[in-house]
Amino acid sequence: MSWNIFSRFTSPTPPRKTVISKEDETEFNREVTKIEVLDDATKRLYKDLKKSMEAMSTLSKHQCRIGHNLAASPVLNTEEELKSLELISQSVGKIEEHTHQLNSQTTKVMVEPMKKFSAIFPSIYLTLKKREQYLQEYTRCQVKVEKYEDRERTGQNLAKLNAAKKTLDTAKEQFDNMNSELMKELPEFFEGRLDYFQPCFEALIKTQIEYYTHCFKIYAELAPELEYRQTVISDEDFEDQITQKMADIRALSIVVDD
Repeated sequence: MSWNIFSRFTSPTPPRKTVISKEDETEFNREVTKIEVLDDATKRLYKDLKKSMEAMSTLSKHQCRIGHNLAASPVLNTEEELKSLELISQSVGKIEEHTHQLNSQTTKVMVEPMKKFSAIFPSIYLTLKKREQYLQEYTRCQVKVEKYEDRERTGQNLAKLNAAKKTLDTAKEQFDNMNSELMKELPEFFEGRLDYFQPCFEALIKTQIEYYTHCFKIYAELAPELEYRQTVISDEDFEDQITQKMADIRALSIVVDD
């Protein structure tokens, strides 16, 4: 959820006297909002990448488990035509190695750069908070000057007025410098995301292409070894065969009826 830099660092008080124009404040808020959106998008992308890597690892582990279970099945020792299923265990083992490489490269080219990029935002928010503090001081000094200007022109009041104006000049200079710097660097940082992430995404795509190319080759080599010598049957006939096999199993005397 987006937050406003002013509402975050100020208490809910009545509208204060403004020392900057509404247009300047709107423009500044627009730049802050862009940074907030970028921060949120970076965090969400980081989480999605981590979930994707975890899902790939889980899928690979399940594939290996299936392959190992098939290789260890006693059926393979009695059915000559099923011995080729041992190749599945070997193939998924190769794919697991490539999955580890994929996740390792994804971490290197995307996850780690994103962590470094996200680490910049806290310092930006600290600077925004400092700018807000300068603005509050600037406003306070302006109110103080106007208060002394409304007083009687005595020597004492004029001395206080001159001192207040000097303090105001210092506060204004601090705020203007900070505000100008932010209005220059916030857009530069936002636009810089393209140059930063473009190589990362290109490297990620190349890594994924390499991974799926290896997977395709492994399965392409495996497929001919698993082809049935018999004519391919329909799904309906296959289900009928399974049903009949299950009925034969239940008919055995060693099987207890439910």
